[in-house]
Amino acid sequence: MSESAPPLLALLQRRIRLEGPLTVADFMMEALCHPRHGYYTTSDPFGVAGDFITAPEISQMFGELIGLWCAQCWDQLGRPNPVTLAELGPGRGTLMADALRAVSGVLPAFTSACRIVLVETSPVLRRRQAEALAAYAPTWQDRLAEVPDGPLLLVANEFFDALPIRQFQLTPEGWAERLVTLAPDTEELCFRLDRPGQPSTLLIPPRLRAASPALAIGTVIDLAPTAQSIALELGRRLARDGGAALVVDYGHTAPVPTDTLQALHRHVPVPVLARPGEADITSHVDFGALAATAADGGATAHGPVTQGDFLRALGLETRAAALRRVASPQQAEDLDAAVHRLTDDDAMGRLFKVLALTGLNQSIPAGFENAKLWRPPAAPPLTSRSRP
Repeated sequence: MSESAPPLLALLQRRIRLEGPLTVADFMMEALCHPRHGYYTTSDPFGVAGDFITAPEISQMFGELIGLWCAQCWDQLGRPNPVTLAELGPGRGTLMADALRAVSGVLPAFTSACRIVLVETSPVLRRRQAEALAAYAPTWQDRLAEVPDGPLLLVANEFFDALPIRQFQLTPEGWAERLVTLAPDTEELCFRLDRPGQPSTLLIPPRLRAASPALAIGTVIDLAPTAQSIALELGRRLARDGGAALVVDYGHTAPVPTDTLQALHRHVPVPVLARPGEADITSHVDFGALAATAADGGATAHGPVTQGDFLRALGLETRAAALRRVASPQQAEDLDAAVHRLTDDDAMGRLFKVLALTGLNQSIPAGFENAKLWRPPAAPPLTSRSRP
């Protein structure tokens, strides 16, 4: 792609001149999802030729183990037929293709029962997914709310990190939202702060507000209202219809008062505002917030656990050993490299976390036997003013 000014830049500059500064969330939505110039709308960002390589692209074993995990959850549910097997942000369809191939050989009844639904808005990626999954007749939806009712098994791998966030910075006068505007002299995109104490600061959780006196002036926090909304919707859906969801992403287990917004262009970190529409823009996922919000919706949340612990619990090393026995020397070397990259602490093993969500009173899913359990809050006791 040319290093000249991205086509989206002029549109963003015009919008800011007409409407004023954008929130970070608005900027991310335009940069990633603009209908003509958005990053995901116009390109295939995956793999060596793109901007990043996800776990399914590293090794087939990742998708295979997740497919077997879904099949076991289906068995624990009593083998409902039909069952919806959905993926949020399915990339090229690699994970789903590997998952279905692995399960088809050991439990064909599961694949026969599955209705494959892909939640994807990118026309480019939908075409790649159609090629990868032609044998399974998938259907596509734009949003989770459009996924058919009934028992649900859902996977979201590196989906939540790309959802828009809002950012707030601590000033001597209190919290102020971080906005995207134009530099006075150059009209380049730049950050500036809104006035402290605006209504948007009510989004900041009470726990972070209480911690403010201990934080340094200039501290930036990320909040993800879109991610929270999807987690709540998913929690309600699982509580109502039953099923399980698996969320895999990079992030932390509790809110971290630091700026995690980042951008990649051709596998190289670049300034977040430098190439709108041509760079991948993401932030770290707050898994604790996702778990608590899904539990508020009525689901039970398990974990998170580290990706390394999860994959080892599911038998990654055993699967790698089986493949190694019939591999060439180069293939064996590639297998070892993949296991390292997926599970070791100095690679993806610790930074990436895995969270499972289930309906109430369901069995604990594989890989989460010793994980923290988040349940929906108990109903408040009846008082003299309450009605049963």
